[in-house]
Amino acid sequence: MQVLEKLKMPLTTLGESVIDQHAINFWAQKLNPLWSFNQALGEIVHIETAARDMLSFKIRVNRLFKFGEAGQHHSVFVVIKGIRYERSYSLTRLDQQHVLLTVKQVNAGKVSNWLAEQAKVGDIIEFGQPFGDMTLPEQAHPMILLAAGSGITPMLSILEALDQKTEFSVPVTLWYWVKHNQEAAFITRFEALARKYPNFSYQVFATQEQQAAPRLDASYLTQLQNLEQSVVYACGPSGFVSTAEPLFGSVKLFKSEAFSMSLCDMSDTGFVNITLTRSKKTVSIPKGQSILVSLEHQNIKPAHGCRMGICNKCVCNKVEGATKSLVNGAQSTEPGNALKICVNSAQTDLVIDL
Repeated sequence: MQVLEKLKMPLTTLGESVIDQHAINFWAQKLNPLWSFNQALGEIVHIETAARDMLSFKIRVNRLFKFGEAGQHHSVFVVIKGIRYERSYSLTRLDQQHVLLTVKQVNAGKVSNWLAEQAKVGDIIEFGQPFGDMTLPEQAHPMILLAAGSGITPMLSILEALDQKTEFSVPVTLWYWVKHNQEAAFITRFEALARKYPNFSYQVFATQEQQAAPRLDASYLTQLQNLEQSVVYACGPSGFVSTAEPLFGSVKLFKSEAFSMSLCDMSDTGFVNITLTRSKKTVSIPKGQSILVSLEHQNIKPAHGCRMGICNKCVCNKVEGATKSLVNGAQSTEPGNALKICVNSAQTDLVIDL
């Protein structure tokens, strides 16, 4: 790294003048795969099973990697068969040089399947900047962490941050829903935290075991105290998050992230026309489907990132028309609104600045 630092100024000068940045990266990575002029890179140094269909990758990052706050997400870029894909994952900071990336393998998931089946120690992964506001509050309040499936990963990041600061001064409760007990990740770590901190407790609810636990509903609230003074974070599929929000409407602060979309109204049928003012195109897309996905099926490639409505890379201005959120079903008919095309469907003909 000292050699790279000595080369930093001349490399910067060359990069700004006659040498292409890609060329600099190419030759620098011949010496060290993590060296780069402008890329936040990480090298996989260890892989282990976190739970059934879930792997954890310990990754050593370079000097350009920006550590996010606990609970935030990073864009993750991988190249599969010559095509560059971007997905968003919550990372857990392990130390000054390493992060933990935990991925659940999903059906037809290009990136998750590649990571689960083909990624190996020594592979290099590129990262984007951290984003998301599901971070620790400035003042300590009782915390309730609600996770479903792979929504446990930002909760692990938050708990690790609290442990590093030894700040379990207020009660912290983790509730974690999975389909089967074998799918519950990081249990050993949660047990260790519970032994270390009397203020921390956790429960795992398996909804498809022989003695199935109920899904999140109002009956769970009877187990909680001081709800009005609590901070609640929820992460999981959109149905889980949309259930949690009204249940905890009385809390001091509620933050959530949904990592998958489900159609709120399966009766949405038919097609509408969408006019793209910048591209000077009009195409027909189906109602009830993500606008982003619909445009991609038309071989139109809008800018996008997380596909979850978090990173805002796909946001554009809606000139006119009605849309519906695929997260909570909220409809928008007002013109001139910012539109996240990854998590909204068209309800009428649309005109958007794209």
